[in-house]
Amino acid sequence: MNNDNWGDRARIGMFIVSSEAVPEAEWQAMAPKGVSVHAARVTAAAPWAEWRADRNSVDLADDIARGCQQFASMELEAVVIGHTSSSVIGGKGWDEAVIAEMRTILGDTVHVTTNGADTIAGLMAVGAQRPFIVAPPWFGDAAIQSARTYYGDYGFKPAGAMRYAPGGKWRDIPPADLYARGMGFAQRIKPLYQQIIDNCPAEADAVFIAGTGFRCVGIIEALEGALGRPVVTANQASLWRCLRLSGVYDAVESYGRLLQTPFMRS
Repeated sequence: MNNDNWGDRARIGMFIVSSEAVPEAEWQAMAPKGVSVHAARVTAAAPWAEWRADRNSVDLADDIARGCQQFASMELEAVVIGHTSSSVIGGKGWDEAVIAEMRTILGDTVHVTTNGADTIAGLMAVGAQRPFIVAPPWFGDAAIQSARTYYGDYGFKPAGAMRYAPGGKWRDIPPADLYARGMGFAQRIKPLYQQIIDNCPAEADAVFIAGTGFRCVGIIEALEGALGRPVVTANQASLWRCLRLSGVYDAVESYGRLLQTPFMRS
């Protein structure tokens, strides 16, 4: 009989932007045998859960609440909010608040996490303190500043930040308009690799590539070899943490140091 990718070791649910193909593609490329990935698509604006007036709890976007109800019956090991922007715009404490609210629907038997929490854990696991933040071209200045503030609030001291410049016909299009114009499906990783090599500060002790819709896992290993520093990416970090939360400790080759370590910090 042939493999049917049933997910007999772990089934993981993830919420992703409705129009993106990158998260599923990258997870499927990296996931070890016996792990299946199940996506729910979200049309809400970031963050995908709004703070209530007391700023101690959140209201889930309709797509998230409905997706949690559907995921609850699927015998999943873990569920993740696969959206860097929601975490960094939501700010410190948002991840914990949204996880608590999702658990009211999913119950206590499913591990719940967010991309923000995953990337923080991943950066800690590789020993990063001064990461170089690389943002996708559709992140505006405010989003990049939110990312710097967010990771700074969790104890990191970013060595710098850059937004990938796609060039060509995209050069004069504002970041906020790039995705609607088709940039999400016109991504190239070779120019991204070169821009990171050219711009990574000497004082950076790691590279962090933000954005689950930002195609990049194909260059992780090459970047680590060229820079001599660990590289953590949004999808890589969430897959790693969901695997560990699910009790899967396989060392995944070819996608960076993080996926080869069993260690995890919450």
